[in-house]
Amino acid sequence: MRLTWRFLPGAGHLIWFACCLGRVGTWHYALTRYVALAMRTEGLRPYRQHRQMAGQAMLPGAARRPRRPGGPRRWVRRALLAICSVVVLLALAAGVLMLITPSVGNAWSIASAQARSRQSAFPGPPVPSRFSRALIATEDHRFGAEPGVDPFAIGRVLFAGLTGGGDQGGATLYQQLAKLLYTPGQGGVPIEIKQIALAIKLKYTYSDPQILRMYEAIVYFGHGFYGLRAASCGYFGRQPTHLTWPQAAVLAGLVQAPSAYDPLQFPGLTRSREQHVIHRLVATRILTRGQAATALSVSIARLTARAGGCHPAG
Repeated sequence: MRLTWRFLPGAGHLIWFACCLGRVGTWHYALTRYVALAMRTEGLRPYRQHRQMAGQAMLPGAARRPRRPGGPRRWVRRALLAICSVVVLLALAAGVLMLITPSVGNAWSIASAQARSRQSAFPGPPVPSRFSRALIATEDHRFGAEPGVDPFAIGRVLFAGLTGGGDQGGATLYQQLAKLLYTPGQGGVPIEIKQIALAIKLKYTYSDPQILRMYEAIVYFGHGFYGLRAASCGYFGRQPTHLTWPQAAVLAGLVQAPSAYDPLQFPGLTRSREQHVIHRLVATRILTRGQAATALSVSIARLTARAGGCHPAG
């Protein structure tokens, strides 16, 4: 059988492919099998068919493997590309949001104006440790370490919204302060997005003690009491610096729903909320179980026995 010019490109292709494999003797085997196959047939296969057979076994009758439309690597690349695209879009959206929201350089003056409008001194003394620790343990246990918002809490809120779950909370103390200062009485998704941007700005504009002092001076504690001093004197008849652990727990629990947990009107609900705050103090290792049991041994009626205002000795 006369070898045509098509033999040479096919043989050269096989030799090149075998040498690329880098295994000793492989190209000899590939060339031998190619010649044997060519001598058995009545003519050489077109060069295009030899290219399609590259990388397949050159044995007669060998079945060709079907091409796979895609593999795990392709899907991994696509997933990574999608994730990167989402991250870039979120970063761009966050940058635009930070530009269009107002500055928080006037937050201190706004807090002062709100406090004065309610006959409250601002800035008052530093926030008492017991109240601040109870508040942080209950409302925002990552306070100081988060970037103004809690990504984990936001994730829980989004998941609850998609699955039809209940309200999961998620607003940090920075977000709550942004609402009190800039969007009081407003709601809706656009307002919440604005509060997120303002919370981030508050975080990086003011120190944590300043955030707490603004917060405790203007937050509503129910029963007509705005600010920590008014609530402490009104509910317990003592100054904030003299608060006990159970009293501090009651006040920290009020900020979520001040009217519902009013200890003078709804002592039963107040008790359940106080238990939650005390348990959070145990979970964050601020109180031991023994200290928590001691705090919960005091009844709400006993805690509010001196309600009505601070006495000279209070």
